[in-house]
Amino acid sequence: MEMTDYKILIVDDEEDLCEILQFNLEGEGFETEVAYSAEEALTKDMASFHLILLDVMMGEMSGFKLAKLLRKEQKLSVPIIFITAKTAEDELLTGFSLGADDYITKPFSIKEVIVRVKAVLKRSALEERSELSTLAVDKLVLNLKKRKVKIGKKELELTRKEFEILAMLLKSEGYFHSREEILDRVWDDNTIVSKRTVDVHVAHLRKKLGSYGKYIRNKQGYGYTFEKK
Repeated sequence: MEMTDYKILIVDDEEDLCEILQFNLEGEGFETEVAYSAEEALTKDMASFHLILLDVMMGEMSGFKLAKLLRKEQKLSVPIIFITAKTAEDELLTGFSLGADDYITKPFSIKEVIVRVKAVLKRSALEERSELSTLAVDKLVLNLKKRKVKIGKKELELTRKEFEILAMLLKSEGYFHSREEILDRVWDDNTIVSKRTVDVHVAHLRKKLGSYGKYIRNKQGYGYTFEKK
């Protein structure tokens, strides 16, 4: 897709900041819209946007609450980049558990915003393309439609949860998913499980993947990723 094909929603209660972001993003060729509150954002067709730049601290409804509504109730997977004045680890983890794709901390440079926006859109486009057929890393091949995993000619016997965790990691290779995010996407809302459950499933998955299991990496405070180096 060309930059002009991407539509971005800016949600922030600082009008001056919205104006600056809108001006510069449109200068890069993006189509943009602005909402000065989470409530105003919800009056728009959220599914029509390819990316949301979302301020965390706003009026009555916070950016976190809006993200939760989009992910949990509306079931939208549109990429979200949170804009925040805070850098506390708890806040970062909260954001990523709600499905954040990135964070931008105030004050920021416009160049940083543009670089991060383009990176998230590129990753999102790659994920969309991967949904069409298969995901592969060398001889490890995951067929999304048939829900089968093979290493060479050998088919692996994975549980549904193991398959979905592997698919989630392969779709965004190199990107860390928190345990909260994995629980949110793989387990049903009415299922009560602990974060330790994710660790157990990943351990079983690593074992079944054999030599490929070492590419599922864990980083304290960030979560899991699949990264071949």
